[in-house]
Amino acid sequence: MGEYSIKVQAAIDVVKPFAHPTQLHDGVDRNKLKAAVRESKESIVTQSLQIKNMAQHCEQGLEQALCLIAASTGRVIVSGMGKSGHIGRKIAATMASTGTPSFFVHPAEAFHGDLGMTQPSDVVVLISNTGETDEILKLIPSLQNFGNKIIAITGNTRSSLAKNSDVILNVKVEREICPNNLAPTSSTTATLVMGDALAVGLIHLRDFKPHHFALYHPGGSLGKRLLTQVKDVMHSNDLPLVTMNQSMQDVILAMTRSTLGLAIVENNGELQGIITDGDLRRSLVRCVDFKDLTAKDMMTITPITISQEQRLIEAEQLMRENHIKSVIVVNDVNRQKVVGVLEYFQ
Repeated sequence: MGEYSIKVQAAIDVVKPFAHPTQLHDGVDRNKLKAAVRESKESIVTQSLQIKNMAQHCEQGLEQALCLIAASTGRVIVSGMGKSGHIGRKIAATMASTGTPSFFVHPAEAFHGDLGMTQPSDVVVLISNTGETDEILKLIPSLQNFGNKIIAITGNTRSSLAKNSDVILNVKVEREICPNNLAPTSSTTATLVMGDALAVGLIHLRDFKPHHFALYHPGGSLGKRLLTQVKDVMHSNDLPLVTMNQSMQDVILAMTRSTLGLAIVENNGELQGIITDGDLRRSLVRCVDFKDLTAKDMMTITPITISQEQRLIEAEQLMRENHIKSVIVVNDVNRQKVVGVLEYFQ
């Protein structure tokens, strides 16, 4: 136990945060740091301007690429080497999650057997900023022999890649924001943005909706909210139900027994109104005497309701728009039949 405690303490010492803000600058030239921060901020502006400029000359390429992919009955296969490969993986992942079957293939692996995964109907997106990447160029003869259509994402429209492609997406930038104009920075950002632009265009062409998105993201919180129906999470047992003629004392007792902060007023099993704890507090402020009042006297006769078949995300939007923390859930066929209550935090 003692040895374990010592090890834990040692680990805590290693990750101890800065005791004082000044420690952050220990061993760093403050003037150089200030200049570095300034350059970092400027690089963001520079990249945004280069991306904006790229948008001025990409319309034709995007139109052709979108038509090519939309008309294809196959998949989109993305390939790129090095940093372009990292960006390519993200592009393929974005397309796959937004309704366009897509996957990434490493060019070296493709040249050594993975080309067997391709089908003639597939559209292949090849990424190379220079357009002269050897591993990418080696794929072209085989792809052309298979009959695949090729989309080039490149910064050089006169390159070997561009000349041997069916569509060119021009991602040329003035220079890399790397101070030495060497490390792929602006060029990879431009490629990523172009890939996202292609995915967005396909979303519009295919009328891809949030519920479609949820089908590809069932494990995420957004996916769960998009797929989950109100009936899956609503409160349906021991609802605080009262009749119109019950006294306010009975109403308050029903609300107290429940944790929902409201009472549902019914008549012959059909919804007539709602009384919330907010209604009670406002009445107390006005010094209303509850002694001779009934539920009918206090209820709101047009409560907001939602169908049990609607999706949870729709219920959230409804409650946000109306600034309410709970909503009455009704039967999909008989909108006066109460089946539950949904709270916002659910």
